[in-house]
Amino acid sequence: MTRPPSAPPLPAAFLSTPIAHRALHDRAAGRPENSRVAIAAAVAAGYGIEIDVQMSADGRAMVFHDDALDRLTEATGPLRARDADTLGAITLRDGAEGIPTLREVLSLVAGRVPLLIEVKDQDGALGPRTGDLERAVAGDLAGYAGPVAVMSFNPHAVRHLAQAAPDLPRGLTTCAFDQADWDLPADRCDALRRIAAYDEVGASFVSHQHGDLSAPRVAQLKSQGAAVLCWTIRSPTEETAARRVADNVTFEGYTPAPVPA
Repeated sequence: MTRPPSAPPLPAAFLSTPIAHRALHDRAAGRPENSRVAIAAAVAAGYGIEIDVQMSADGRAMVFHDDALDRLTEATGPLRARDADTLGAITLRDGAEGIPTLREVLSLVAGRVPLLIEVKDQDGALGPRTGDLERAVAGDLAGYAGPVAVMSFNPHAVRHLAQAAPDLPRGLTTCAFDQADWDLPADRCDALRRIAAYDEVGASFVSHQHGDLSAPRVAQLKSQGAAVLCWTIRSPTEETAARRVADNVTFEGYTPAPVPA
């Protein structure tokens, strides 16, 4: 398969503006993760925003983290079994809104802060059964004016993003890939841990698990010009440690200060 060209670099705003994980969510305050109200709060505070997308039964990109509806709503079963209108009418737990589409979120953010979109694995095992959600995301982003980037744990998904939207900054979501935490063969975990597909998919950044930022491969990629983001920082102490390696942090549960230019 032909290797895609390298992606554009991340816009500078992704390196200077802390990124709110699943938006500026706080269930106690009525702001569920990936909700419109949490997104609006992040925009108002001037933070970047990380969101997740899954695919509805009718092929729409929906802003939602899990495969299943159970944890985040009163509904049950896989999100992909329901169409976008039905999902939009399902209220998020501890909130008053339904599940938004990516198009709705793009209209809400309107380019005012950096938007980092994680395309969730649709294969089930980080394998090659991808493409439909990636094309839906690319279609929604066509003509979007503002700092935006896409990423996925699944290198196949990133390759499809490269094909569907070659002009978008794209990266790999990465971690230690401990086999105890992933239902994958050992050799597959090893390849993912080595971030072996970085060049193959034409990535320009990684978003790496903060507890594994000392991995030699992260340092190697950074020395070669890759931007390094990290997830998920939950305290100023973790942020200080992460910034020794990472160019920026994805955070939740506290409010970091902007990084001086």
